[in-house]
Amino acid sequence: MSLFKHLYIQVIVAVLCGAILGFVWPSFASGLKPLSDVFINLIRMVLLPVIFGTVVLGIARMENMRELGRVGAKALAYFEIASTLALIIGMVVVNIVRPGTGIHADPLTLDAESISQYTKAVAEHAGLVDFLVHIVPSNIVESFASGNILQVLFFSLLLGIALAKAGDAARPFVCTLESLLDGIFHIVSMVMRFAPLGALGAMAFTISKYGLGSLASMGLVLVCVYATCLLFAILSFGLIARLVGFSAFRFLRYIRDEIVTVFGTCSSESVLPRLMQKLEMAGVPRTVVGLVLPGGLTFNACGSAIYFTIGALFIAQATDTSLSMVDQLAILGVLMLTSKGSAGVAGAGFVTLAATLGALHKIPVSGLVLLLGVDRFMAEARSVTNTISNAFGAVAVAAWEGVLDREKLAAALRGELEPEVLTTTELVDHPVTPITIVQ
Repeated sequence: MSLFKHLYIQVIVAVLCGAILGFVWPSFASGLKPLSDVFINLIRMVLLPVIFGTVVLGIARMENMRELGRVGAKALAYFEIASTLALIIGMVVVNIVRPGTGIHADPLTLDAESISQYTKAVAEHAGLVDFLVHIVPSNIVESFASGNILQVLFFSLLLGIALAKAGDAARPFVCTLESLLDGIFHIVSMVMRFAPLGALGAMAFTISKYGLGSLASMGLVLVCVYATCLLFAILSFGLIARLVGFSAFRFLRYIRDEIVTVFGTCSSESVLPRLMQKLEMAGVPRTVVGLVLPGGLTFNACGSAIYFTIGALFIAQATDTSLSMVDQLAILGVLMLTSKGSAGVAGAGFVTLAATLGALHKIPVSGLVLLLGVDRFMAEARSVTNTISNAFGAVAVAAWEGVLDREKLAAALRGELEPEVLTTTELVDHPVTPITIVQ
């Protein structure tokens, strides 16, 4: 059946099978988590080399360093506008729907011990200044070993600039790095074939651990998060597509494999290497892709921003904590800062919420217990929204900078470019020719 040759169909079937296994045979399904762990580890194995190679090569080929500054500034502007819009939409929706009204939870009786790992992380979580200082690595080898994306990105920017200034003297290294990246892209293609197994393991474990009962008990706040992500997508992504001049629906269809994979694995990182390839193939320059997508993992978490505002105000409503409009605006202001500093922290969503609630001293931190059971189910919406926002952001920044190849983008959205493997040489020399693999 030709339909099952498509990756997104395979992942959808795997997610459904995982959900059924988790519900019918939870004891067996809970043991499938290693499938998800192995797939995520495979992606993380190639993630930093792809980011490093893409950023360095993109900048090394730039003839004008001012272009780098413009792209970076526009990317940051997009991140801030998008995440702030997401925070505001989340705040409006939760005030209208009021999913926590009627719960009347007593903060003193909530099991705060169950969230101790997250509140403990708040104490270890650096502030904004320390976060900015931490971007500069003291040991780049350690940064690669620990998987610190921002530090690797910072070093890649510096190395790319240095190679661009070195000119012909740096050409042998640039060619070697290009060949290495070709090989890594083929590894990415091989790894993505295991995406259905990763999605199966992740969904089976989630359902077996939390069960469908947690979905029913907290269904309103769950629906609130998903509906808000959808509303944000319609408003923001539709506006971007209209301003740039392309079909949002066709663009989503072009990256459907990545969207479904993120939904199944709850990890934006799981598709980053392949998404970078596909955006380059669709006419977004490597420099833009290399800055927007890796940077967006930290600075443009729109789905997470929606979750933060809904989560904070839901806890306030559920614990009968009265908040004035000034208090809610204060929450919005704090989240604009704390949401940017949660990269690399385990359970980043809970840590950010705990840090925000602790800083305001208005909403009880123990109220996080109310979200513990459904947090994993909301992670799908957060991760998918984050990924789509970064993909649209790359196209928007490229168009804003005037470097978007609209002919390639149109060809991609017409379905003429659905490559299994993209190499750096093919991206440069044969950008519109579909690449196929002999099965």
